Amino acid sequence: MSARSEPGSQAPQSPTVGVLALQGDVREHVRALTDVGAFVRPVRRPAELDDVDALVIPGGESTTISKLAETFELLEPIRKRIGDGMPTYGSCAGMIMLASEVLDGRPDQQSFAGIDMSVRRNAFGRQIDSFEAPVEIDGISGPAFHAVFIRAPWVERVGEGVRVLGRVTDGTAAGRIVAVRQGNLMATSFHPELTGDLRVHALFVDLVRAAA
Repeated sequence: MSARSEPGSQAPQSPTVGVLALQGDVREHVRALTDVGAFVRPVRRPAELDDVDALVIPGGESTTISKLAETFELLEPIRKRIGDGMPTYGSCAGMIMLASEVLDGRPDQQSFAGIDMSVRRNAFGRQIDSFEAPVEIDGISGPAFHAVFIRAPWVERVGEGVRVLGRVTDGTAAGRIVAVRQGNLMATSFHPELTGDLRVHALFVDLVRAAA
């Protein structure tokens, strides 16, 4: 594991951030992380996980990511790295994968169980119920983040060590938790990788640098 970049790519202080490349919005996260100064690598195998300082779990389908993580023998290695303090960020399905408890999931669904929280799958509804809304995020300056919710989960319970970073402020879901942090772990219900607003990715890369 190293935060050093390869010659001619990124500055020496750039952290190496892996994006779990099994399914979902992989390219969008790679682009956003690169734009905020990280050296980025896709992660599909345990050996590739060993070469990164941090990990992003993209939005997609959590049951599919769960199955593929088992198939590619990444489930336990990622759990171990998270337990050892590896900074990790999950968006949408990635939030579900980081939860210690998944509500409305498949009986055989596995998670990385890093954040002490209960997350409900598809809590905001199906694909046709996707929406966009402003979310104030603790730790991010400037205007509210324009969040994109697609078959998004929400957080129904957080443990004592979990810091709530953002909630929905309007509509029938007002007050629902949609952004959290626990130590080196961060998760959002929404997809910042689809917005062009790099502030969530910048916040995570800052977290990675601080952890290093």
